[in-house]
Amino acid sequence: MRIFITGSADGLGRLAAQRLVDQDHQVVLHARNEHRAREALAGVPGAEGVLIGDLSRMDEVKRLAADANASGRFDAVIHNAGVYRASGKDILAVNVLAPYVLTCLMHEPQRLIYLGSGEHWQGDPALARTLAGKRSIDYADSKLFVLLFAKAFARRWPDAYVNVVDPGWVPTKMGGRNAPDDLAKGVKTQAWLAVSTDREARVSGRYFHHRKEADYQAAADDTTVQEALLTACERITGVAPPSARVL
Repeated sequence: MRIFITGSADGLGRLAAQRLVDQDHQVVLHARNEHRAREALAGVPGAEGVLIGDLSRMDEVKRLAADANASGRFDAVIHNAGVYRASGKDILAVNVLAPYVLTCLMHEPQRLIYLGSGEHWQGDPALARTLAGKRSIDYADSKLFVLLFAKAFARRWPDAYVNVVDPGWVPTKMGGRNAPDDLAKGVKTQAWLAVSTDREARVSGRYFHHRKEADYQAAADDTTVQEALLTACERITGVAPPSARVL
């Protein structure tokens, strides 16, 4: 299978990429600039290539989507990139708007995996209705929004597998070296969802932690909140969400 992974110059993205390459899949990496692109390729021997784009800049996100489409269709896309210790503006841009725009503009893959977080429980679903008037949010809100639009995309594309993964609080650069969770377990689920033929992996609209479906904030299932978020993202980015399709 051919897989694209955002934010794969280091951390969980690079580990997932190497895991999939070791399983003989074709993996295209992503980095924010040329320097990081060289690091990404050096860190994942056997990767097919790397695409470049700064996810905090909307013009570069749109160009990245075009470059991804020009490179050929992907079977799976793992939206791994994210920021934590950053301004509210960058959290909104990288954690929410970038995966939204890439999903809308890239050719539809068979599988879409988004990196979530247990912190989404502290996110405020009411902000989805007012997001277009804001330019900054916190990390917990961003991860709730990822879950909301993943649920919305799962409804729109019933023939695709669209899911969210909570990798746990793992010792990466983002999580910090003292993070208590297992790094190896933190990378397994997204790689499994990207390629596995297991019945448990061929599902959609689910929230996973360590290869098991997990509890999540119930507001994520509210379709009116989902649609409000998509509308807000469209207003901010100028990119319309994908049309609903009936099987």
